Amino acid sequence: MKRDFEYTLRRLVLRVGTLAVLLLAVAAAAPAQENELRPYGMDGAQGIAMAAETGSQSAPIPAAAAAAAGEDFEEDPWEGFNEKMFNFNREILDRYVLKPVATAWDFVFPDMVQRGIHNIFDNAAVVRRVVNHSLQLKFAGAATELARFTINSTVGLAGFFDVAKDAFGIEPKDEDTGQTFGVWGMGPGPYLVLPFLPPLTVRDGVGYAFDAAMTPYAYFIPWWGSVAATGTNTVNERSINLDTFERVAESTVDLYGAVRNAYLQRRAAAIKQ
Repeated sequence: MKRDFEYTLRRLVLRVGTLAVLLLAVAAAAPAQENELRPYGMDGAQGIAMAAETGSQSAPIPAAAAAAAGEDFEEDPWEGFNEKMFNFNREILDRYVLKPVATAWDFVFPDMVQRGIHNIFDNAAVVRRVVNHSLQLKFAGAATELARFTINSTVGLAGFFDVAKDAFGIEPKDEDTGQTFGVWGMGPGPYLVLPFLPPLTVRDGVGYAFDAAMTPYAYFIPWWGSVAATGTNTVNERSINLDTFERVAESTVDLYGAVRNAYLQRRAAAIKQ
């Protein structure tokens, strides 16, 4: 028992430490640039979908909008580096790897199965949501998430069906560590784009490491199983959003700016709630 606990603790420390060190290394190495004042924000495949939901196109969000949302306004000092990483993620990783696999995935699996897979991974994130609701003293939200997990894990067949929402009207209340840091008063820091990762600010990047460490199944399966699960979730999410990505990419002049602005708006609104 003691050996298992020590092994689990080492994996937790390794997960959190690895991304934290990576973020600090990039922060030290990325060149600072003199740019016009712009909001920080988001990038990558998930960012494109978020830009569509937010309705952001290409114009920068003024500082007043960020202030009204309750966030400190910063420029994008690493824009040159970030835009290169954004283009790498989109033009190389997504175009030649993720999109072809997601297209095949979409051909093989019907929408109901894709939605069910999404629900399973969402259900497995209950620890992250409950912990962060509690850290923000949102105990009603934590109780709601526990109720959703109990219902969906049983009646919903391990979370494949969102019975809590569809049958009982219990809506999900998402929270993550980046939001918790924001509620505690930590500033977002500069916008940062890294290969293979979702849109980040420095604050959200550190939070992302803690969130990854709160993935329950990662401690009960081999490391390659965790990699396979992460890959499955990534491909499935890309498949669900195939049409959204294409529509936004074709209709947006400054995709990098639109994605970044959408991230700013959404994260600031989530922290203010």
